[in-house]
Amino acid sequence: MDFIFNLLTLFSLGFCTTICFIHLHLKKRVINAVQKRKNFLNSIDSKIIKNPLLLGFFHPYCNAGGGGERVLWTAIRSIQEKYSHVMCVVYTGDTQVTKEDILKKIEARFSIQLNPNTIEFVFLNKRHWVEDVRYPRFTLLGQSLGSMVLGFEALEKLTPDLYFDTMGYAFTYLIAKRIFGCKVAAYVHYPTISSDMLKKVQERRPGYNNQSLITKSVIFSTVKILYYRIFALLYSFAGSYAEIVMVNSTWTKGHIDELWGVKSNIVYPPCDTAALSKLPLSGRQKGVIVSIAQFRPEKDHRLQLQALNKLLINHPEFRDDPENKVKLVLIGSCRNEGDQKRIQELKKLCKNLNIENNVEFEINASFPVLVDWLSKAMIGLHTMWNEHFGIGIVEYMAAGTIPIAHNSGGPKMDIIIPYNNQITGFLANDANSFANEIYKVLTLTDDEFRKIQNSAREHAKLHFSEFVFQNSILELLNPLLSKNSD
Repeated sequence: MDFIFNLLTLFSLGFCTTICFIHLHLKKRVINAVQKRKNFLNSIDSKIIKNPLLLGFFHPYCNAGGGGERVLWTAIRSIQEKYSHVMCVVYTGDTQVTKEDILKKIEARFSIQLNPNTIEFVFLNKRHWVEDVRYPRFTLLGQSLGSMVLGFEALEKLTPDLYFDTMGYAFTYLIAKRIFGCKVAAYVHYPTISSDMLKKVQERRPGYNNQSLITKSVIFSTVKILYYRIFALLYSFAGSYAEIVMVNSTWTKGHIDELWGVKSNIVYPPCDTAALSKLPLSGRQKGVIVSIAQFRPEKDHRLQLQALNKLLINHPEFRDDPENKVKLVLIGSCRNEGDQKRIQELKKLCKNLNIENNVEFEINASFPVLVDWLSKAMIGLHTMWNEHFGIGIVEYMAAGTIPIAHNSGGPKMDIIIPYNNQITGFLANDANSFANEIYKVLTLTDDEFRKIQNSAREHAKLHFSEFVFQNSILELLNPLLSKNSD
């Protein structure tokens, strides 16, 4: 008994010593972070900003050029225009580029000009901690814990007054609030875990995040369900540290409110509807179909190619006929080697399906190139299952391109809904139904096509403009950004 007692005593002392060491180490690093913050504030020219408030945007992939980045840059532009005392700080892992490179790309891709004097970038070296390729198993947990490492690096380099996560890394909120004393705001594009994901595993349905090895095994599926439920509890705990929570759709709000126990605010992502609405509705090139989406697995570009293949098999006149030939243009940004690999796999699939002559890739297209394709296209495809929102669909509508999207998530609940009792687009579930809807649009009369164009454009302008987004986000952030805030 004495031996066991002594062993437990030694273990307790060792554990307490370790905790004390970690506490002292963290305290030392936080003290260093305070000094770095003071040095940064002292370096700011008082002629530009007096008594600056630091607003930190945690967006490790800020140079990606997708819909999430449009939210980021539009928010920063809105804040720069209203709050002269706010210095916007963007935490990014894009270490291969400079501040000037990023600002140039923002203008080229989104036609957004930012004031370089009131924005700074903190470049992070540990972004590999959130790369999915690093975690072939337990990816959600691995990336979430990895985000804490990355978040600590960001906050240690420069601690803001308000920490604003715009990419969905909820596990960083605890560090921001409890260790560095920041106020926390979140713009959630997509819940990391959802009841739909649990249901998919329970029903043993295969998908990009539910491999066939697991769906074929009762034991593996049961273990994964348990893993998801434990992760959901951790995710709920992490999300509870956010003081202001914004979500991009009704679908996302439902899941976040349930998981985090909050009342989130829907702030629809911004679309440059003013510019896109100037595009003529007439003069569309028959058979041109566009797809605007990053080359990520969940965007399901494979389904688009399979749908095109079904269309060409069922209606061979669309394969080579000069007057009816259908062409699918895949427009998206390539962020890393994983995206590049997926692009090559898609090109290989095109060849295997014998549709390579009907498919074109536009990688990292500039905003003018994007607009040019939208001005020519008849149809815009969006195939992601349970897409949180789908800003590309709104761009289709504003531009006069008729959308066909997956019958789920934000597209179903918020975007492709009737406007003044008129159709604004079409929804589909699989390759066959997508092929059928494409055929339906291709064979509309000119009058039918124009009616859908008009109703879709008006719907987009009323609900999803940059003006609406700007007013919503500024109203929610004002209590934390105004000069008389605590």
